[in-house]
Amino acid sequence: MKSIRNLALCSFFLAMLASSSTWAAGKQETIKGYVIDSSCTFTQDLNKPISAECAVACAKAGSPLVIQGENGTIYLPISGGMPATGQNDRLLAFAGQKVSVTGKVYVKGGAHAIVIDKIEGAPKP
Repeated sequence: MKSIRNLALCSFFLAMLASSSTWAAGKQETIKGYVIDSSCTFTQDLNKPISAECAVACAKAGSPLVIQGENGTIYLPISGGMPATGQNDRLLAFAGQKVSVTGKVYVKGGAHAIVIDKIEGAPKP
């Protein structure tokens, strides 16, 4: 009986390990949304930037730019290399704009992050 319980526990932990290592690899996704100042999206409860100039000014002052998806999810752009590097320089050209971003998405503790492979401005309507 004890060996069956030990086998079940080992199987459970192996399954958990396999699922966590799959998660750790990230999932390739395409996100559509706005490049917005991280402070404004929270403190001002914005769904999109007030203006590109405002988003650029905040980014140049040191506030991290984030991608706010169409569904309201906030994605923190992160680097895929070590040592990690900030992503504001890469996003600055798109600040305040609607974009389509493709990359590996990671979820941890309710937070979302993306390692950007490709970013392009969304077509104007």
